[in-house]
Amino acid sequence: MSLSPRLLLVLAMANAPLAAQDFLPPPQAAHAAIATHAEVRAADARVSEARERARALAAGPHDTTLGIAPVRRSVRDAATPSGRASQAEWELQLSRAIRLPGKAALDRESGAHGLAAAALLQGDAEHQAARRLLALWLGWLRAEAVAHFASARHDSLVRERDVIQRRLDLGAAAQRELDQIEAELAGAVGALRQAQGDAAAQRLALGTDFSLLALPARAPQLPAPVALDAGASSWVERIIERSHEIRASEELAAQRESLAARAHRDRLPDPSIGLRSFSERDGMERGIGIVLNIPFGGSRRSAEARAEDAAAEAARDEVDAMRRDITREAQLDVARSQLALELWQAALAAQTAHATSAARQRRAWELGEIGLAERLQAERLAADAALAELRARADAHETRLRVLIDAHELWHLADDTADHASHALP
Repeated sequence: MSLSPRLLLVLAMANAPLAAQDFLPPPQAAHAAIATHAEVRAADARVSEARERARALAAGPHDTTLGIAPVRRSVRDAATPSGRASQAEWELQLSRAIRLPGKAALDRESGAHGLAAAALLQGDAEHQAARRLLALWLGWLRAEAVAHFASARHDSLVRERDVIQRRLDLGAAAQRELDQIEAELAGAVGALRQAQGDAAAQRLALGTDFSLLALPARAPQLPAPVALDAGASSWVERIIERSHEIRASEELAAQRESLAARAHRDRLPDPSIGLRSFSERDGMERGIGIVLNIPFGGSRRSAEARAEDAAAEAARDEVDAMRRDITREAQLDVARSQLALELWQAALAAQTAHATSAARQRRAWELGEIGLAERLQAERLAADAALAELRARADAHETRLRVLIDAHELWHLADDTADHASHALP
């Protein structure tokens, strides 16, 4: 087996320069696929939930209460022949608790922070779906490239086997050479079946998670990867600045602070005021008046206020933890992108060296200087190096594109952390 002209053409096509990111789905198709992802749709619903909860908080926790008490009174020693009488009476009370000054503003503030957090988490759901789409798409391209290479190698071995079979029939080759090429072909058949199965599985996973994304009949080829167009610190800063998770945790912490302030205000309970009207002795006595109920707060309200203080403190600490985690992840992802590019360059150099060695070994075999087994070994190493380069190329693309997604430079709006929060306000 040799690196046939067809196999070399496959590698050349894989290394051919393409326009930037032409191997990715069109932006509009990617946005549509992300928007219909199950987790994103669930986050959309949670924004609606948060909006209605904000409206409920603004309306207040108190309801107007209507109380009606119809009564039938029995009177003894009445001025009636029987000495007994029955009189109709009724009582009606309409009342409502009133939020004390400052509580309504805190309720509206709490609802606004909760809604902004839900909107930012919806943006993060889109971000995570974009990451998922990238991983599945690159996994599919990687598997398809390996399957294409395995198919080319298999076909080349089949042709080589046929040539040796004819030479054996003519007495120009030994049976051991045919046995060696048959063994090599059997391994290539297994590798091809494995590669085709992996490609089918990757295509199925991509089509299942993003069913609205139309996949091309033939996977696009991966071009040579490039480095990030700015320094590492610049990309880390962009990722931190545009992180949905950090902004959402800040909004949740602000909401907890509003709730803590509200709990302290609620140590003084809201009074209720009402209008009371009654009719007694068949309407002979009627009255109307104002009713004022003033509850007294106790240890329960103080404990609840202290609990909300602790929850607010925990939320502030969680913001610091989230910022720390995002910073660490951003630094690692940028470093991985740089390392993946270097690993691809090393894999490309190794592929070139093994291809050169395989070509020389083939020439030596043709001249009778070495046996077929030695030549096949060199070509097997060259094929392994070519596959390693394919995988390293895909890894370099994936790590770089993940940085772009985390920095909201790919499949995101220009500044959608601010957009999500502002668009959510009622």
